Formats: sequence, structure tokens, C-alpha cells
Amino acid sequence: MGVFDNLVGQKQVIERLRGAVAGDMTHAWLFTGPPGSGRSNAAIAFAAALQCEQGGCGTCHSCHEVSVGTHPDVRVTRTEKLSIGVDEVRELVRSSALAPAGRRWQIMIVEDADRLTEQACNALLKAIEEPSERTVWLLCAPTVEDVLPTIRSRTRLVVLATPSSAEVADFLVRNDQVDPTTATHAARASQGHIGRARALARDEDTRGRRRQVVQFPARLTNLGACMKAATTLHDLAKEEADALTGQHDAREREELDRAYGVVERGRRPREYAPALRDLEKSQKTRAKRRHLDVVDRGLMDLVSVYRDALTLQLGAGSEIVNEEIRVELDKLASATTAESNLRRIDAVFVAREQMLEFNVPPMLALESLMVALRVDS
Repeated sequence: MGVFDNLVGQKQVIERLRGAVAGDMTHAWLFTGPPGSGRSNAAIAFAAALQCEQGGCGTCHSCHEVSVGTHPDVRVTRTEKLSIGVDEVRELVRSSALAPAGRRWQIMIVEDADRLTEQACNALLKAIEEPSERTVWLLCAPTVEDVLPTIRSRTRLVVLATPSSAEVADFLVRNDQVDPTTATHAARASQGHIGRARALARDEDTRGRRRQVVQFPARLTNLGACMKAATTLHDLAKEEADALTGQHDAREREELDRAYGVVERGRRPREYAPALRDLEKSQKTRAKRRHLDVVDRGLMDLVSVYRDALTLQLGAGSEIVNEEIRVELDKLASATTAESNLRRIDAVFVAREQMLEFNVPPMLALESLMVALRVDS
């Protein structure tokens, strides 16, 4: 299996990247696409193909090292924080000036280029304007507008599309051995988000949490129901976020203890306390971001319900994402108008902006949102 085989629904992108590996190369690339389309996977696959003597065979030592994150000439920067600061980027720039350890390229992948601070962008711009001869930058962001014009003008743009439900379902069956019925449901519910589809296909708890969220809209008939829905969504997101970060946090703490000899000697050196404070601060920031990400995912599930209601109201013939709650969808479509559902979708995106851009506390934003989504009984 080649390194590009796991890129779902990206035939044109794969052809373009293979052309670059064959010789149509440039020193900086910008991968964009909606969440779950595979921006980071495409960048990593491209890096593997550039390091592979056979252009991305998927089986050689170089391909394996890139895929597991141990290749000495491929550095991946990802963050769970709210932003990537200038100090972190300056360290990347310093590393990019070094010659690669191997015979091919030194590749710097920035998975969250949209989270670069202004100072960080300026530091990165210098490295992209005057690149080292054998250094390649691969930046990833949701849209081209999320990156400063000065940076995007110096990169070659690669736009990934949202895979179709059929493509995602086929991938789950073929690669993860998921049964076709579960794969079809997960693919449809994920709305083309590969990672989300895998989680829905593999984990009943994840499916259960989503099932609760998509049942909210038809039940928002009074203020009490709105407040209850806001609390439930907030708590469900925290539960899922804690599950995602808990093991990671515990592993980091064990590694810190081991590094300072706490495990072996049972005592804490003087340098241990500030290191522990820094770790706990970093974990707290990561937990906040993870919670926001999971809340945001829940909001997009709500949007899918209102889009389904619109489809039923307008007879558009589009795929119904939430077919499993068809009774609730019919009820919602009967109790609302197309115009009011468009306003509800807009209200969801306003709430997302409040939380992600303006740091409004999630609970406050969710309460306001649920009241805006209220259906007259």
C-alpha cells in the first residue's frame, strides 16, 4: 500500500503531489481543506513520498519512519494550545537552516498554521522567503484566508475536498474492517470527517453522545428545556474531552517523574516543582482547547439537524444525515419554517465564533444559543 492510499476522496490532490515528487517541486506548500478532510495526513504522506527512494512505496524504512513520527529529517509541529507562539517558530526556523541528516529533504510540517500568532507568522515568513536549498515547508490550515497573505503568496496551494459519505464508508470497511451498516451510519453522521467517522464507527459511547445532541432541536420548546440542553451539551463535551486527554496527561506526568528521578528515588529535586507547574499549565490549556473542539463538534451536529429539516421542507432531494431520528426530523420540519431554520443555523455559527474567537465561556454561549434555537410549542 502506497503512502497516498489512505487519502480518502482526494484523487486530484494525489496526482498533483505525485507530480511534485517526480520533479515539479517547490520549497513551501499550503494544505487547506475542511476539518476531517485529511490536511495533516496529506502533508505527512507527501513528506514520506519525498523521503522515499521509490516516491512513496509505503513499505520502506523511510516511509515507516515518517508515518510513526521518527524520521530525523521530518519535523511535525502540532499544538493543543490556543496558538503557536514566536519562540516555538523561531526554534523551527533554526532547525530548518540545518542540512538534512539523510540524502534527500529536511521537511518542516506545521499542522496548525492558522493558530500562528502575528509574531510567529513574521518569523516564519523570513524562512519561507529565503529557504535553505534542501528544506521544504508544509503548512496546514482550514482555509487560505486563515493564513497571512504574505505567507500564502509564497506557498503552493493544495486544496482538499470533503470526501463523500460513500468514500468514507468504503474506507472504514476496507481499512478498519467495520461492518457496512455501521460504516454507512458513521460516514453519514461524520459529514465527511474521517477522524470523526472512525470514532463513531469504533466507539458506542461516542455514538451515544452524538445521539443525545441531535435529539435536542425538536425538544427545545421551553426555557427549561433550553437550559437543560445547554448543560447536557457542555457536560457531554467535557466528558469526551476528559476521556481524550486523561491518559495523555497521566503519561506526561509519568514521563516527568521519571525524568527527574521521582519514580526511582521517591524524592523531588528542587527543579521538579517548576517543571511540574509548567506541565500542569500546559495540560490545563490543552484541556480547554480540547473541550472547545468537542463542543464545536456538537454544534456542527446540531447544524446537520437543521440542514436535514431544510431538506425535508424544501424537497431538495439531498442526503439526510440523521436518518436514525427521522421521526424527530419530521416533527421539527412541521413545527418550523425554512427561514427560521436558516436563522437557527446562523445562530449556531455565531455561538461558535463567540467561543473560538472571542473567548466567551462555553456555558454562557450555549445557554444563549439554545434559547435562540427554541421551537414554539
